[in-house]
Amino acid sequence: MVTKSLEAVKLSIDGHVAIITLNRPERLNAVSADLREGLHSALNEVAASDEVRAVILTGEGRGFCSGADVKDMRTRYLEDPEALRARQEQEAQKGMKRYPDQRLPVHIRSIPQPVIAAVNGVASGMGLSIALSCDIRVASEQARFASIFIKRSIMPDNGATYFLPRLAGLGVAGEMALTGNVYDASWALEKGLVNKVVPHESLMEEARAYADTIAGNPPLGVRMTKFLIQRGVDSDLQQALDNEGYYNSLTQQTSDRKEAVLAFVEKRAPQFKGS
Repeated sequence: MVTKSLEAVKLSIDGHVAIITLNRPERLNAVSADLREGLHSALNEVAASDEVRAVILTGEGRGFCSGADVKDMRTRYLEDPEALRARQEQEAQKGMKRYPDQRLPVHIRSIPQPVIAAVNGVASGMGLSIALSCDIRVASEQARFASIFIKRSIMPDNGATYFLPRLAGLGVAGEMALTGNVYDASWALEKGLVNKVVPHESLMEEARAYADTIAGNPPLGVRMTKFLIQRGVDSDLQQALDNEGYYNSLTQQTSDRKEAVLAFVEKRAPQFKGS
């Protein structure tokens, strides 16, 4: 196993599975600049690896991710109003963005490997968006979910308005976003926000079982399937059929396709190589 610490994020690679851990437990893994950049770095490293076939994303301690770090925001609003206004005008003239970086959900979805969120505790605000941007979500019984943005007088961000209605429908998206209420894991399972709820002590074992199953499948086929599912959400039926046909024609030419057929006929376990 290879383990690296990237500021507020830990990355470990065990066989074909990478585990990315948000590592600010004292702040329930609230997103700071260090955590944001550390997560981008870990995702880049994983994406560049031909050996990694599945990724687990989780949080250290009691929280998955409690959203943006409100303490970091506090200093901004304690600033003298005139000084704040002057700084904002200066930033605007320089073309600087006033709103925090929102690339993480796109980055998570764009890496070739499927990402499994192991939601160990609260997933709130930006943390909810990060969890929903993953391909599969396994939740501990201790997990909690909240679109807390409205309580901070801000709009949902980091893809919340994209993921929530697609996963749970407009009614649930409206309820979560407009109330800011906190919901437990069983509610999230009922509404389709998570795939499975498990005892807290079994969370990483269950997430690893998903990852190992995925890692045991043909790597190129897995990567293309992730891409097709994401494309399919925003495609009409004909476009989805065309995409499926094109990518299936590519996998038909791989050695893994030949191995899959031969292993089935010969009644043995396949040995996929990602080629």
